[in-house]
Amino acid sequence: MRSAALQACQLTIVLLASALWAVAATAQTPDTVFLEELTWPELRDAISGGKTTVILPVGGTEQNGPQMVIGKHNFIVKYTSEQIARRLGNALVGPVVAYVPEGNLNPPTGHMRFPGTITLPREYFVKLIEFAARSFKLHGFKDIVFIGDHGSYQDDMKVAADQLSHEWNGLGVRVHFIPQYYNDDNFTGWLETQGITKREIGSHASITDTSQLLALDPKYIRLDKLADGTPESGVLGDPRRANAEMGKRGLEFKIEAGVQQIRLVIASSQAK
Repeated sequence: MRSAALQACQLTIVLLASALWAVAATAQTPDTVFLEELTWPELRDAISGGKTTVILPVGGTEQNGPQMVIGKHNFIVKYTSEQIARRLGNALVGPVVAYVPEGNLNPPTGHMRFPGTITLPREYFVKLIEFAARSFKLHGFKDIVFIGDHGSYQDDMKVAADQLSHEWNGLGVRVHFIPQYYNDDNFTGWLETQGITKREIGSHASITDTSQLLALDPKYIRLDKLADGTPESGVLGDPRRANAEMGKRGLEFKIEAGVQQIRLVIASSQAK
């Protein structure tokens, strides 16, 4: 009797320890969609479990006026790509590409005239995202998505996506470029309904970008440096009426456009 009771107690302890180990192992797997925050077995299992879409977010490293940090595009696209992936449900996110075409070095053109901007020749940028996509394909992703938060390389992403999709035709792997993500028409149109003028909206480092970064984290904005823009300041527009609520609306326009278009292009390509 005593022996049977001891064995039952030992079995209970073993079962309890196994259950605790399973809970601990589960807890160690992070709630993340970022590829770089996973171990390789976790990534392998995620792909095997159906997460076969990967987003390559492209940002940029450039001047954004006296009031806004140089990493603006990188911070925005990391946030929006995470939200897009979570809403899709079967997607992961690659590391943000921070090095993009920004102008010439000698003589410096475009944003290269300002300290902190980093440029890359277009042919090298195309190769960079091409080989990121080739790496994703090798490891089992079926739908590779390019989204970019900067205007200078949108055509380059389309070129790379079209070339790879043509090369991999019939292999069950597709590369999608999502230009709708970067289309600011909805946001700027909404801003105009709020009394914001086209001049205030401008074309660089103005009220749209400043508002989006305020929504992400006010530490990225130097409020005491907000001023009407000039070519010398690097600001084209007037960011002085920027606020976080407008920024949240702008980020949501990007996220929703990305989600809707990714779903559409994947469904369309699978139907072929």
